[in-house]
Amino acid sequence: MTSIGTGYDLSASQFSPDGRVFQIEYALKAVENSGTAIALRGKDGVVFAVEKLVTSKLYEKGSNKRIFTVDRHVGCAVAGLLADAKQMIETAAKEAANYRNEYGCPVPISYLKDQVALYVHAYTLYSAIRPYGASVLMGTYNKSEGSKLYCVEPSGTCYGYFGCAIGKAKQTAKTEMEKLKLSTLTCRELVKEAAKIIHIVHDEVKDKDFELELSWVCEESNGLHQAVPEALHDEAEAFARQAMEDDSDEGED
Repeated sequence: MTSIGTGYDLSASQFSPDGRVFQIEYALKAVENSGTAIALRGKDGVVFAVEKLVTSKLYEKGSNKRIFTVDRHVGCAVAGLLADAKQMIETAAKEAANYRNEYGCPVPISYLKDQVALYVHAYTLYSAIRPYGASVLMGTYNKSEGSKLYCVEPSGTCYGYFGCAIGKAKQTAKTEMEKLKLSTLTCRELVKEAAKIIHIVHDEVKDKDFELELSWVCEESNGLHQAVPEALHDEAEAFARQAMEDDSDEGED
């Protein structure tokens, strides 16, 4: 019996005969149609980088950000439907605030990612609602536990990573990440590598303009999630463009 076109994709709560839930697969497709977002976990923190596609010259620079601060020590990068992602971020922020009010200390990311994953998973269980069409990368750093990085997917699954990519060019980005020895690199080095990866995976033919967003939560930022300093951001952009030019020159030779 075929699963395609037989009505098994009409409800998020219904399995196809071969054990698939098509609504979740469609949600994953929504993520894959979005600009690429990556996170790299180094020895002293986590770096986030997002390829924010600019579809109109009338957009104000810095609008529609895809990097968020959930709590002072937890940063997030998203891919997929931005409205869905914002709801997931809002849920994470409420969980973090409730934990701080209840226990008087910052929420551990191991607890926070489980709560968000359970919330997202609940939206795959009932026919009256649909799954979230977004994935979220969550990272943090403190001196006692070091850096942590997790990815929450539309299905509600959540895994820990040393480097993770979501969005349309995630496979190419993962290939580039695997070339790096992430555990030996500092966040300052990772910012440049992250910018380079985003420039490599950007498709100039289909998506001409994009804005590079960079943030980090690391030892240098005192364990707080912040935008990368402007000077380092510009340096990373220059490094990425130079690397691209060097690669193109080698290809011509």
